[in-house]
Amino acid sequence: MPVSPSVPAVSFEFFPPQNLEASFRLWDTVQVLAPLAPRFVSVTYGAGGTTRDLTRDAVATLHKTSGLNVAAHLTCVEATRTETLAIADEFAAAGVTDIVALRGDPPKGANGFQPHTDGFASSIELIEALAETGKFNIRVGAYPEKHPESPSSAADVDWLKRKLDAGADEALTQFFFEADTFFRFRDACAKAGIDDRVVPGILPIENFKGVAKFAQRCGTSVPAWVTQAFEKAERIDQQDLLATALCSELCSELIEGGVDKLHFYTLNRPELTRDVCHVLGITPQVGLQNVA
Repeated sequence: MPVSPSVPAVSFEFFPPQNLEASFRLWDTVQVLAPLAPRFVSVTYGAGGTTRDLTRDAVATLHKTSGLNVAAHLTCVEATRTETLAIADEFAAAGVTDIVALRGDPPKGANGFQPHTDGFASSIELIEALAETGKFNIRVGAYPEKHPESPSSAADVDWLKRKLDAGADEALTQFFFEADTFFRFRDACAKAGIDDRVVPGILPIENFKGVAKFAQRCGTSVPAWVTQAFEKAERIDQQDLLATALCSELCSELIEGGVDKLHFYTLNRPELTRDVCHVLGITPQVGLQNVA
């Protein structure tokens, strides 16, 4: 049964900067969103582990300067077990004990994921190894719609349960456009014995054409009504207004359906995420301004 709407706890995902301009963009993003008191913020890897060093540097800097709980993404791609766990140990030594453990996307041009000869063959192996250290709070990915490489949605739910059973503490979903998509997934998870540790991932739409292309790659369906709405908004130059309204409505429906945590994919462009949070009643906390 739906519960009374309330203010959800939030978390934010950032990209690691790859040049000086992007560094300023990241710090500006942190300045805008940190006052909203997120549960944690995470910093991603690029495809094929291409931003591994940048992620490590960004995580360490954010941890030292922002006062936020920072989670580092860690993948199985293009690295041995020893190298991967060494990176995890570096995070732990720096005081970063939250990790988002993922298989990771293959390098550009690769024909699917190929584990390193001496590396982890899957996210489950990575999770097990991290859990054995006893050092980390581990989060993982989840797919409310079928993963492009999965035989079925049921297989995705089974794989998620295996990741949680391997030692993961929480799951963050891929983004989606309609609340019912998440609710169906949540029901399937509950039927499989997965409790309430699945947090919906939310993507405020900064650029609809770019988001639509990304959705196609990751298996997220784009409803026709969303495409039509953005086509109309583009003609009258009201894309940001529409994006804020649709994202706020999606989040409100999730909250009405019992969701108490939301994870926002910010793309290092914080304004839409901030505006949606304000609509939901998440406002800057006293003493948290200008923390970075």
